[in-house]
Amino acid sequence: MTTVLLIEDDTRLAQMIVPYLEQYEFDVLHSASSSDAQSRMKMKDFDVVLLDLMLGDADGLALCRQIRAESHNDPAIIMVTGRGDPADRIIGLEVGADDYLPKPFEPRELLARMRAVLRRLRPGTSQRGDISVIQSGELEIDTAARTVTLRQQPCLLTSLQFDVLVSLARQAGRVLSREQIWQTVRGESYDNFDRAIDVHIGRIRQLIEDDPRSPKRIITVRGVGYVFSALSER
Repeated sequence: MTTVLLIEDDTRLAQMIVPYLEQYEFDVLHSASSSDAQSRMKMKDFDVVLLDLMLGDADGLALCRQIRAESHNDPAIIMVTGRGDPADRIIGLEVGADDYLPKPFEPRELLARMRAVLRRLRPGTSQRGDISVIQSGELEIDTAARTVTLRQQPCLLTSLQFDVLVSLARQAGRVLSREQIWQTVRGESYDNFDRAIDVHIGRIRQLIEDDPRSPKRIITVRGVGYVFSALSER
């Protein structure tokens, strides 16, 4: 059963979300504070963390960063918040969130987003012809193990960032638009005013490029999108 930690100080909202998700066979625990959530995560691994940004005892962004840095099982993190400023969403993605859902929302949308994240974390085995390891010089992407290493050192990408990288690497040398990348990893249309792809690409570059300001592996094609270099390093 999929385990979920809901970190939400709005008790009424939690009382709505928990039973709704439980009817779809999610094992949901609720923490009303950052301190309680951290205690629970020390005792138990969770597949998904639903994180409110506006907690009474902590900054949700700081907690997101801490979860991503310290959790050994790398849970999916979906931020659920009443703060609708696009800057908050961008910062949330930068510090390690996989998705961002503004309040108010329909429980069905939350369920759909959780399922989409879990599909990325637990890819099906029915796909055929996939290359399990993609190599580009000293960069190695293992699509089966969902790991990335550079010079044999792990690159700690979120599940969504991993999928963005794989979508580019599997079509090395081909320029992909933001819409094409988003369709591949999320299966939905992309808002041209949304910077989510650019934020994720920036984070990926920080981990896999020798100089993120002058990238050699993921190249920007102005006005079009991005391309993964097909040339191996020498």
